[in-house]
Order: sequence, then structure tokens, then C-alpha cells
Amino acid sequence: MSDPVISQLIPLSVPELSGNEWKYIKECLDSGWVSSVGKFVERFENALAEYTDCRYSVAVVNGTSALHLSLLACGIQPDDEVIVPSLTFIAPVNTVRYCRAYPVFMDCDRDTLCIDVRKTEDFLFSECVRRSDGFTYNKKTGRRIKAVIPVHIFGHPANMEHLLDISIKYNITVIEDATESLGSEHKGKKTGSFGEAGCFSFNGNKIITTGGGGMVVTDNKDLADRMRHLSTQAKKDAITGDHDEVGYNYRLTNIQAAMGLAQMERLEEFIEIKRRNAVSYRDLLDGTSNVDFLWEQPPSKSNFWLYTIKVPREHRDALMKYLSEKKIQARPIWKLIHTLPMYAECQAYKIDEAYQAHGTCINLPSSVNIKREDLEYVAHCIKNYFHGT
Repeated sequence: MSDPVISQLIPLSVPELSGNEWKYIKECLDSGWVSSVGKFVERFENALAEYTDCRYSVAVVNGTSALHLSLLACGIQPDDEVIVPSLTFIAPVNTVRYCRAYPVFMDCDRDTLCIDVRKTEDFLFSECVRRSDGFTYNKKTGRRIKAVIPVHIFGHPANMEHLLDISIKYNITVIEDATESLGSEHKGKKTGSFGEAGCFSFNGNKIITTGGGGMVVTDNKDLADRMRHLSTQAKKDAITGDHDEVGYNYRLTNIQAAMGLAQMERLEEFIEIKRRNAVSYRDLLDGTSNVDFLWEQPPSKSNFWLYTIKVPREHRDALMKYLSEKKIQARPIWKLIHTLPMYAECQAYKIDEAYQAHGTCINLPSSVNIKREDLEYVAHCIKNYFHGT
């Protein structure tokens, strides 16, 4: 059975900008408030804090800066160690090195692709020691294990309850990388609100976008104040130009915040669409041999940021090539971070499921505004690859 012909590429993930974006940005331009000071920054911060049920939020230029500030404010020091998943976008690992600390790489859970919390606990129990100072140290390196960064992969929440219990037992800080999971929940609690700090991204491919931008949410006022201070070049006095430490130019602009506020107004609509499309994809692919759909694990609720299928390893690259020829943009998931040259010497603990995921997973077109006929076309092409004559 031949595939239908389409004239335009079906992209992996592009923004939906049909709300109040133009109106709010025009207000910034008309008023002249276009930089990092203006009412939309505070309104956007308040909107996200309220949405995640957190007390404080700090708007920054991207998700990476959100992670960096969170690590700094939580006291990550040179030669500390931070547990991170090897299966993730590279940003959280890089920010650990920005602090001159070291990552310890952890495997992923088979069902969610998020950090394997059971192996994390096993590592802390068998490879680390709790000393008389109350802190946990790596037996192999002698370094203190200061934090863990769970990443909610493709919108699917990590096992936060278990991870929080472990963090208390071993006195380590939890900093959530929720950059892919805005709107996802576990037992009704939003991702980003479990840890000491939660970090979001509003890159152009995320469920809502400011073009580039990020946010940190927290219930800790001192933490929020410190991150806000660091994000504005550690400025003590705006008039005299007095600074009290090395800071960063990380503050979000009013124009970006205006766009973000307009996007926030439609977030629940976007999540509903994403979840509905996930069901459509799964139903359309039901019964297709060699194809499994990555799905949410109750009692968690995913925003399904990127729709992901698992196929036999020998078919992954060939299927992506076939889809590309059919004008469908699909991609493999990231290379495992501990295999990259700059991190190859860092410690990695019992990683095996992540290798399997890397060799078998494919992200499918996931835009909020993807049309039903495009979903059907993508599913048809996948089925035709495996079953076509």
C-alpha cells in the first residue's frame, strides 16, 4: 500500500502563536518597556508560580540559566558531586560543570525514561557513606554528594516521592529539571514543585514559548531572592552600580515575558490538545508490530511534550530515514551524556536501560497545532514501513 503524498514538511515541534502574543508585545513596544524591567515580567512570574502552586518564581533567559542559578543558590561548590541522568538533554549536566562540580551519571527507568530512583538509592547505599558531619560522600572519589537533578523526560514525571525520601535520608538537595514537563503532574501536584527548586524552559519547541526563556519556582524566599540577585549581575544598587559578588545577566526581558503570559493563558488548552493527540497516535498505531508507545505511568499525568515510540534497534535509523523521505521530521533521543568525550571520565553507575532506550526510541511530530490528517499520515507511514507491500 503506497503512502499519500504531502507537499510540506511535518515538523517535530513548532509553537502555536494565535492568542494575545501580538497584543501584549505591541504594548511593550508602544510603552518602550522592552528590556528586563516591565510589568509583564512580574505578571508572568506570578502566573507560573500560581499555576505550579509555588510561592516564588524568578524569570530568566533560558532553562539552562534556571538550572545554573538553582545550583548556585542551593550551594553547589567546586568538587561537589551531583547525581544526574545520562539520558537527558545536556543542559543540566553542563550546569553542574559551570559550578566546577562533577556529575555522577545514573541509569533511566524503563517505563518513563526518567532517572532510575531505585538505582540511585542503591548507589547511595552501596557506593557512598554518611559521615559524622551529616553529609553523604562518594567512597570512590571522596567528594560530597550535594544534589540530584531528576529530569521529567518528554513530559513524563519521575518518581519524585521515592526520590524525596532518599534525599532526606542522605541529606542531598533535589533540583528538578522540569523544562520539558510544564503542566505534568504526579498525584495532582505539578512537576517543578517537588524539589527545593524547579526549572522550566520556554524554548521555541516547548509546550509554551517565549522564543527563549526560563523560570525557577520555589517555596524558599531566601533561595528566590538569591537567584534574582544573581540573575541581575548581583547588583546591590542600580544607581551607583554597586555589586557584591560575581553575577550573571540572566534576567528575562519584558517582551519575552509578554509573549509568555499570552502563552500561559492557553496552557491548559495546549495540554488538552497534546494529550488528545497522544491518544490519537496510540490508537492509530495500535496493532502495529514492532511499535510501542511511551506512555504515562499512573498516578502521574504527562503533558506529552514529545510523542515517543520504541522500535527494534535494527529499525530505528531506517525508519527515521523513511519518515524523512516522506517529509516527516522525526529524531532519535539524545546520545547518552556519559559517552560524550568531555564526560567520559566521570563516574557512571550501572547504566543499561539507557543504552536500550537510546537505540530504540524515536520522537514523532508533536506540535500543538498538528492537524488530524498529519497524525494519520505519520501513523500510516510508520505502519506502511513495517507492514507495507
